[in-house]
Amino acid sequence: MPLGTLDRSPPPFFKQGHSALSKLMVCSALALLLMVADARFKITQPVRASVATVLFPLQWLSMRPVLGLRAVEDYFTTLNTALANEEAARRKLVLQSQRANLVEQLTNENAQLRKQLELRQRLNSPSVTAEVLYDAADPYTRKVIIDKGMAQGIETGSPVIDESGVLGQVTRVHPLISEVTLVTDSDQAIPILNTRTGARGITYGDAGRHGSGGLELRYMAANADVQPGDLLTTSGVDGLYPAGIPVAKVTKVERRPDSAFARIVCTPQALVDGARHVMVLKPLITQIPARPAPEDRPPVLKRPGKK
Repeated sequence: MPLGTLDRSPPPFFKQGHSALSKLMVCSALALLLMVADARFKITQPVRASVATVLFPLQWLSMRPVLGLRAVEDYFTTLNTALANEEAARRKLVLQSQRANLVEQLTNENAQLRKQLELRQRLNSPSVTAEVLYDAADPYTRKVIIDKGMAQGIETGSPVIDESGVLGQVTRVHPLISEVTLVTDSDQAIPILNTRTGARGITYGDAGRHGSGGLELRYMAANADVQPGDLLTTSGVDGLYPAGIPVAKVTKVERRPDSAFARIVCTPQALVDGARHVMVLKPLITQIPARPAPEDRPPVLKRPGKK
């Protein structure tokens, strides 16, 4: 066979088409064009909607086992939580019933003693129930907003309590809402009484000052009889808070030799971070008789010979 009749072209295995770089550039340009067109003209939205509609039954079926396991887990978790809450509520109910019986007995004895000593009866502060709406927007203060205001008779300075103790004090009143400064705010101070020793003092808010986020009993002598576990209640001498409302419980006492005062850290009794329903009391000063006006003193006569 003559050599001129042979096919000198390379076999198909060695044939080279477009280079890989050119294919990458074309595909990238096409992808970029499709993305711009889709973002601009929404050309693939019908296709995407059709694919989602077709795949929805498969997604629904594939998610059933996962949702079923989650439902079972949530059921047992909720059941355990409900049982624990029920047990805690039963214990609290028993304690409250015991305290209620004791309080009733003590109230009768107190009334009899006051009648014998001819002392005035204790003042009963009118109250208004309210609900906490949300926390205040200022991150540097500890305040909440309640759903009662001037229209419901709320006054500035009114004490606010929950089922456990003193929650705070109304510091700003609007027509339909009010602002309550919590006891843990650094500007809040409450006169207290140590129920174990009868000593009086003042608690101040300690919201993050020492990392405790609670209260601090200040200006107590280093040798003062204060112990962890002491219950602090309102003393009633400030004209705002009625006496006997729980405020805090002492959790830590530090006595330093280089300081004349002890550092006493307390935990508030009220649910300052989770209170939902509260009670607003009338300030005690509105029920106390007004302070008498000072008497006019006669002028002091100067001795002769003195200017």
